[in-house]
Amino acid sequence: MKKIIPAALLIVFMFCGTAQALSWAYAFVVWDGKLYEVLEDEPLPASDVAEPVGRVATMADDMSGAFYGNASNYYPIGTVYYAVKGRDPAKTMAVEVEGEYLEAVYRQEPEFHFLNLLLDNRILMIIVLAIMACIIYFAMHKTRRN
Repeated sequence: MKKIIPAALLIVFMFCGTAQALSWAYAFVVWDGKLYEVLEDEPLPASDVAEPVGRVATMADDMSGAFYGNASNYYPIGTVYYAVKGRDPAKTMAVEVEGEYLEAVYRQEPEFHFLNLLLDNRILMIIVLAIMACIIYFAMHKTRRN
């Protein structure tokens, strides 16, 4: 009996799940390899907003904090980014949220994630060309043996 109670407690604690999630310091979006903090204080007037420049394609992982590509930690996939008239999009842009345009200001370069390499068309083209070259090489090598 004395051994059953500690064993039962051990089993209960082993199979009890824990919940954890990150608490983000601010809402952000990532566009073209740059992280922008979205300022929710005062919306931009629609007259200041220019053409769309991108949209949220992936969500940041709430458990690990990892993200890649055009991502956000708060705004859903499909949220559109716009250029702001008279401002450099590398420093400021607008994010459309429920019919309003919120200002997003450049904060930092995000951490490296290997999936960003696959989203870069130049690197993807190099990978495809390397695979094609290997296939051609092995096909030619095989025909020489015969």
